[in-house]
Amino acid sequence: MSGSPRGMVGLVMRREIVTRVRDKSFLVSTLLTLVIVAAVVVLPSLFGGDDDEVTVGVVGNAAAVEPALRQAAAAQDARLTLTTFPDEAAARTAVTGGDADAAFLAPDRVLVDAELSGTTEQVVRTAYQQAVGSARLTEAGLDATAVARALDVPPLGVTAVDPPDPDAEGRQQAAFIGILLLYFQLIGYGIAVALGVVEEKSSRVVELLLSTLRPWQLLAGKVLGIGLLGLGQLVLTGLVGIGAALASGAVDLPSGLAGVVGQVLLWFLLGYAFYACLFAALAALVSRQEEVQNVTAPLTIVLVGSFFLALTVMGDPESTLARVTSIVPPLSAMVMPIRWATGTVPLWEVGVSMLLMVLAVVSLVRLAGWIYAGAVLRSGPRVGLRDALRSGRTQG
Repeated sequence: MSGSPRGMVGLVMRREIVTRVRDKSFLVSTLLTLVIVAAVVVLPSLFGGDDDEVTVGVVGNAAAVEPALRQAAAAQDARLTLTTFPDEAAARTAVTGGDADAAFLAPDRVLVDAELSGTTEQVVRTAYQQAVGSARLTEAGLDATAVARALDVPPLGVTAVDPPDPDAEGRQQAAFIGILLLYFQLIGYGIAVALGVVEEKSSRVVELLLSTLRPWQLLAGKVLGIGLLGLGQLVLTGLVGIGAALASGAVDLPSGLAGVVGQVLLWFLLGYAFYACLFAALAALVSRQEEVQNVTAPLTIVLVGSFFLALTVMGDPESTLARVTSIVPPLSAMVMPIRWATGTVPLWEVGVSMLLMVLAVVSLVRLAGWIYAGAVLRSGPRVGLRDALRSGRTQG
C-alpha cells in the first residue's frame, strides 16, 4: 500500500500530524488558545460588572424621591440599592469613591462623579420626573395616586407582518467569533505549510523525500496533514467556547447556532485548501525562512482584506457588496458565514458560492502543484514564478 499514490500521500500526512503533535510549541499554543477562548466567554460575566445594578444615595429632604426611585428601577428591571447620607459631604465621598452611582442632594439636584449615563441615568431621570410631577399635582389639589392609576394603561398591542428574528443578532455574534477563529486558523496554518516547505528545502530533506515520492504526493500529504490538525484545533476551540458559555450561563446560545458552526467549518476546509496550496507553492520559490514573509505577502494581504471586508458587511449583510463578495472566491470564505447568520441568504447563493470556491480550489491545486514541482528542488536564489511554472508543467 505504501507504494500506491494514495498510500504515499497518507504516509506524508501521518508524518506531518505526528511530527507537529509531538512539538511542545504546538501543544502549548493550542492550550493557550483554549484558555483564552474560555476566558473571553466567562470572565465578562464574572468581572465585567452589571449595568442593571444601581446604587443611589439620598440626603435630607431628598428622601421624598425614594418611592419614585423604586418605581423607576422596577420599570427598568434594575436592582436598586438605596443609601441615606447625613450630609452632602458624605454623599460626595461615596460618589467619588465608587460606593454610589449618584446621590440626590435635593429632589431636583443630583450628584455624580463624572457623568450621568446608562441605566443609572434612566432610573434617576425617571424618578426625578415622577417625584416632581407628583409634588405639582399635590400642590394643585389633585390626588397624585389617582392620576397615576388613570395614566397606567395597558401596553399597546403590536402585530408585525414580518417580525424580526430574535436570534439573528446572537447568530451574527457567533459568526463574528467564527470568522475571527477562521482568519487566525487560515493565516496560521497557511504560514505553517509555507515554513514547513522551506524548512525541508533548506535542509535538503525534500531531496530525500522526492527520491521515493512524486512532488504532488508530498504537497498533498503536507497540506492534508496540517489541515487536519487545523480543523481539529478549530473544532476543539469551538467546543470549549460553547461548553464554557453553557456552563457559566454567560451567553444565551441562539437558535441556528449549529448552522453557523457548520458554515465556519465548511469554509475553513474550502479556504484552507485554497490558501494552503498557494502558500506551499510560493514558499517553494525560496530557500530561506527569512524570505517566506516576502514571497507570501500577497496571500496574507488577501486574507487580511477578506477579514476586514467581512467586518464591513456585518453592518449591512444584504447590501450589494455583501452579496457579491459572499459569492466570489476567496472572499466568500469570510463573508458567507456572516450572511448565513442573518438567516435570509437564499440557498441558491450558498450553493453558487460553494461551487465557485470548489472550482477555484481544483484549478489552483493543479497550478500550485506545477509551481511546487518546478521549484522545490532548486536551491539558491529565489526561483521565478514563470520559470517554476514552466518547469513544473514540463515534469507533468
